[in-house]
Amino acid sequence: MTALPNPLLNGFHPDPSVVEVDGVFYLATSTFEYLPGIPIHRSTDFRTWELIGHVATRAGQLGVDGVPTGGGAWAPTIRHHGGLFHLVITDAMGRGMLHFTATDAEGPWSDGELLRKADGSGTIEGIDPDIAWDADGTCYITFSGLQLSGALDPNQPAHLGIQQVKVDLNAHRATEEPRSLWSGTGLMFPEAPHLYEVDGNWYLMIAEGGTERGHAISVARGDSPEGPFTGAPGNPLVSARSTPRPVQNTGHGDLVRGPDGQWLCVLLGVRPRSGTRAFSALGRETFVTPVTWSDGWPAVAPVELAPRPGTRVEIDFSEALDGEWIGVRRLPSEIAALEDGRLVLTADGSTLGDAQPVFVGRRQEHLTNEVTVRLDVAVGVGGLAVRYDEQFRIELEAGDGTLTARAWIGGLHQEWRHPLAGDRVELHLASRKPAAGGGLVSTSDVFHLGATVDGERVELAQIDGRFLSSEVTESFTGRVIGVYAVRGRIAVERWISEGNDE
Repeated sequence: MTALPNPLLNGFHPDPSVVEVDGVFYLATSTFEYLPGIPIHRSTDFRTWELIGHVATRAGQLGVDGVPTGGGAWAPTIRHHGGLFHLVITDAMGRGMLHFTATDAEGPWSDGELLRKADGSGTIEGIDPDIAWDADGTCYITFSGLQLSGALDPNQPAHLGIQQVKVDLNAHRATEEPRSLWSGTGLMFPEAPHLYEVDGNWYLMIAEGGTERGHAISVARGDSPEGPFTGAPGNPLVSARSTPRPVQNTGHGDLVRGPDGQWLCVLLGVRPRSGTRAFSALGRETFVTPVTWSDGWPAVAPVELAPRPGTRVEIDFSEALDGEWIGVRRLPSEIAALEDGRLVLTADGSTLGDAQPVFVGRRQEHLTNEVTVRLDVAVGVGGLAVRYDEQFRIELEAGDGTLTARAWIGGLHQEWRHPLAGDRVELHLASRKPAAGGGLVSTSDVFHLGATVDGERVELAQIDGRFLSSEVTESFTGRVIGVYAVRGRIAVERWISEGNDE
């Protein structure tokens, strides 16, 4: 099999899970506080992936409207059984552990049923659920026993290791109390369990070591989905820690047979830059790597970097918004409308520092990237922004006769101003490699913020991109670039995004 492109999905697409149905592959990833939630990509060759829909497209399916930053849709598992697609996920600090179904992976998906404890007192407490069935049809939910509720210290929640319960899917209730399974080699945060039956053996694959540089994948084997499990002699099977590999944090994987029968592992990873490869601008992306078997054990190859060619996306808003547009704790349709070939946003008093801003955006997919938007700000104030979360963002704003560039870095705030004559303006937000110099390059990239007014390009600011990286923000997401309104109404007349990974 020739090498597959890597990343498989560019930009913020963590925690991948994949299933094959009749020669077609379906891949789901996490979305945290963004809506629509849980994108589903489809492929027949494992090279070209099409976004065909989302699981959470209606209010109430995910309870993310009030979740804190980093909460929401965590780590789906997608499977197919009994003529239905099944997806289980934890809506962290929201609704809880949920089970969705659909006859077609494009949707519509069900409203999501809570997976309750055996006594019915509440949802099964844990994250990263997996769903599997044995030959008798018994359903198993295997999950990471991270206790998010009632923790004395939110930075040190209790962790009960990898756990499992049998579940009655008709009642959506466990039929027993959670049992502890094999929890890895002793590294922190055993999570992301997946169960597989291969050639009469059951395999439990998990992530451990945390989703940072110590991230790893380990595997154990048993005679039953309930274990007992014995760890593979070569564990951990995957880890990029303490290596010079260009793809780091590799872990949280899912196994599948590829188009030619070759076993593959989809997993998350990051592409750090700087002299010490310290800053990952795009967050956690989806990668793929080959798997071979020997003596009844899988061996997972190190993840190789093989970026795709650059892309250009030009949108004139003459047609409905595609599925790549996302909002923060609100659906794009709740805060944006298409009117006469323009995308119109109406301010509601919120800013990008609020939990539910009037902001719709698209993931930054390339390490080198530039977005240009043409705005009409005759009756409003708004602009173009790159967001990691409420505390880490960059804004390029127009209106009321002023152009303003802002950097919000945690509790630090800086801004640059330039007069604006007229109501129409083109805004430019570029992410570029830092200029070569005599010393060690100590950042991932540099943001260049500018505008074109009456045919003249104005440069407002350059901002160090390291401050919007996953290592600095500690956000689980990635960069999302979009348009926003803070006063009145603004209209977006054109969007152009160009990028590459050179």
